[in-house]
Amino acid sequence: MKIGLRKWQLFDAKQLATALSNKNVLDHLRDGLPYPYTEKDAEEYIAAMLSADKNDTFAFAIVCDGNVVGSIGAFRQGNIHNRTAELGYYLAEPYWRKGIMTEAVRQICAYIFDNTDILRIYAEPFALNIGSCRVLEKAGFQYEGTLKNNAVKNGKVLDMKMYALTRACESVEKS
Repeated sequence: MKIGLRKWQLFDAKQLATALSNKNVLDHLRDGLPYPYTEKDAEEYIAAMLSADKNDTFAFAIVCDGNVVGSIGAFRQGNIHNRTAELGYYLAEPYWRKGIMTEAVRQICAYIFDNTDILRIYAEPFALNIGSCRVLEKAGFQYEGTLKNNAVKNGKVLDMKMYALTRACESVEKS
């Protein structure tokens, strides 16, 4: 199984829409994505990612054996956190539990640390999303704590977990 990341292309819209038009996938994501998720929704997302600032948005299609099977992105934060990025991702349900997302997380983190000044990449999965927590742990992220009552999803108050991976720094400028 060959797993890789690549920039989005508009012709990926159909596979992206198929992956996201699944309640089991959407239930693990933040709100704001329509259901059903259409090809038009996917085209708008892809266009937005392609036109985003390349220094602040790192968005890729996850490709497995030539098929787009998910999405992964890291987004630079602002102000005093401008050397921090938040990581988000999802995978089409037929590809769960195959090690694909762990490899995708490793690849995007290596890309970011090799090509930017970002020092810290973090993710905040729902605490009940054990699969996502395991992905982060297997990719080298450290569990930093539980954010109690941190979100409301599908009418339920949920905890979230904080995970982070930091760049190995020999020296960091102090102010």
